[in-house]
Amino acid sequence: MNAVLLAVIVMLGLALLRTHVVISLLLGALIGGLSGGLSLSRTLEAFNNGITGGAAVALSYALLGAFALAIAKSGLPHAMADLAVKRLERDSGQSRLKWALILLLALVSIASQNLVPIHIAFIPLLVPPLLYVMARLHLDRRLVACVITFGLVTPYMVFPVGFGDIFLKQILLGNIAKSGMDVRGLNVMHAMAIPALGMLAGLLWAVLVSYRKPRQYALGKIENAERTRAKVSRKSLATALLAITLAFAVQLYTDSMIMGALAGFLLFLATGVVKWKDADGLFNEGMKMMAMIGFTMITAQGFAEVLKATGQVGALVTASAGLFAGNQGVAAFAMLLVGLVVTLGIGSSFSTVPILTAIYVPLCMHLGFSPLATVAIIGTAGALGDAGSPASDSTLGPTSGLNVDGQHDHIRDTVLPTFLHYNLPVLAAGWIAAMVL
Repeated sequence: MNAVLLAVIVMLGLALLRTHVVISLLLGALIGGLSGGLSLSRTLEAFNNGITGGAAVALSYALLGAFALAIAKSGLPHAMADLAVKRLERDSGQSRLKWALILLLALVSIASQNLVPIHIAFIPLLVPPLLYVMARLHLDRRLVACVITFGLVTPYMVFPVGFGDIFLKQILLGNIAKSGMDVRGLNVMHAMAIPALGMLAGLLWAVLVSYRKPRQYALGKIENAERTRAKVSRKSLATALLAITLAFAVQLYTDSMIMGALAGFLLFLATGVVKWKDADGLFNEGMKMMAMIGFTMITAQGFAEVLKATGQVGALVTASAGLFAGNQGVAAFAMLLVGLVVTLGIGSSFSTVPILTAIYVPLCMHLGFSPLATVAIIGTAGALGDAGSPASDSTLGPTSGLNVDGQHDHIRDTVLPTFLHYNLPVLAAGWIAAMVL
């Protein structure tokens, strides 16, 4: 069996058996490397080279965790939750509040990718205070996970702003151009619009069909998981809003989540909302809160590096190409399916596209796909698997906010729902885009 395919199957199988995702990635990398012809020392060397590249990501999440807790200490998230609770007590029907909450989470998630590119940093500060309201509304957290993941993935797939500018212009179009295809003047939004509609179809199915029924959660567990409420004042709320604005501005100016989170945290210290004597404990707690995501992302980088070192990603595509027989429909489906397998293992669309582009572009040119169709195939192949991968921050992020009381399982309540509702319709939509563009 192809080493890349075997590594991904082992990793996913272990994760489904409730093995911790970090251990699943480690064992999957070892088995993939050894089965791909690498020695144990070469496998570990590739893995170590990969985790070095994930250090900056881990530090970013650690600082974002500290910044998020500083915002929580200001009382802003709880003030928002209290408003929702008061509305809940006034509104006997509860239906309007439920839909307003779903819409709020969707809009904030979307804005976190393009309008205000903070990625998953909003989740640990906004979602936990709202869990009580969600439980009172009997809102299924699997639905909330699907809503947040939709907002984390779809915008960068179709809008060339913020993270979308990095994915669509710098990575997707940049790598396709390097591989020999002329994409000057090509409308990347046009190419990715149909695959994005696949994401929308999955969201609507999750909201209106799959998780429409109420689900019960233990209110006592939520109350026990709540941190000590901070004293809310006009100063603390104003500082929180100013710190968020400063963090956004610094991040946009420096193109660094690390510097943005650091600037926001320092403002809380400077204004006294976070006392200097409390800063160390708060910073440590914030780092612990985001540690699981950080370590998973580091391990995923090592896993990806081992897959690259085996040299069998190309062999996987070549083996699939033998089934094409010049048939564009079969070729497009096979390329999308390989992209799904690779991204499920790596956990990052941004890392998958450079791996696939060098192989897919000559193949698409040989089979007669247009530049627009080629962009749609490669862009969709990269994005497939971001939703539904145990190692993706698009699934780890929602779990970090929804599982603070231990009532939301990462694999069964985030990974499987997002995989089923997004990858299947996006696979179909990407194939349609390849055929009609």
